[in-house]
Amino acid sequence: MAQPMSAAKLLEVLRAEGLTVHEVRDWRHHNRNAKGPWGPVNGVMIHHTVTSGTENSVNICYDGYAGLPGPLCHGVIDKDGHVHLVGNGRANHAGLGDSDVLRAVVNETRLPQDNQADVDGNRHFYGFECVNLGDGKDPWPEVQKEAIEKVSAAICRHHGWSERSVIGHKEWQPGKQDPRGFTMDGMRRRIADRLAGKGGKEPGDPKPGPRPEHAPFPGAGFFHTGRKSPLITAMGRRLVAEGCGHYEKGPGPEWTEADRKSYAAWQRKLGYHGKDADGVPGRTSWDKLKVPSTD
Repeated sequence: MAQPMSAAKLLEVLRAEGLTVHEVRDWRHHNRNAKGPWGPVNGVMIHHTVTSGTENSVNICYDGYAGLPGPLCHGVIDKDGHVHLVGNGRANHAGLGDSDVLRAVVNETRLPQDNQADVDGNRHFYGFECVNLGDGKDPWPEVQKEAIEKVSAAICRHHGWSERSVIGHKEWQPGKQDPRGFTMDGMRRRIADRLAGKGGKEPGDPKPGPRPEHAPFPGAGFFHTGRKSPLITAMGRRLVAEGCGHYEKGPGPEWTEADRKSYAAWQRKLGYHGKDADGVPGRTSWDKLKVPSTD
């Protein structure tokens, strides 16, 4: 249970995850708050649009249609993996769903079968519509699935949720089948991997190529108090090697103020100043540090 993010914060955490985000019209003030409460929020719900074309899908999700006014979600994820923000606040995406499912999301336990519609989901879930016809034939490009993974992980990370806080519409409301074309269990495994510091593919996807020499940027949201990962140790060792270490002992696997100070020194070495040298890794400075892969 958490208070919803502001528009500015949602935009920030999505971009920090490495996503390309587009702001659509007056999305920051576009909502259905006059029709009911927004929050506390408990999770993220994934849908498919049953439409084709990015512009068409985004416009429908912003405007809605007769009998169901927009916004119909908070963001639209297109086939190129871009996120189009269309609403901030209560949105018409979830409808009534199963209170037992909501309880499982809150407790982050295994989902029961959805067999009733007795609780307002528009109040409790961020919603993302993904451009797909939903006919079981329209493909899901890997960049689009990766964007779903990133969006979900970014929001979960901000609120301190696990992957179990992400569900499909089909797991919420009886009779719904979206998203169709991939499994939510597989997507949750991907999200869990990303929250643990590595991107994930579903079982059955093409096997990965050779292990990369350098670790890819995990997103700025990865670096926060309490985070433990071998990647942080590897980063610290590279900072020491670059003459930027501010460690009394270590570096170690847990993100600390010493890591932040050391990274800030690296940013300054690259010529960054002020807020650009705040010690929170960014993609450009990370790529230049060349942290060895730990996978």
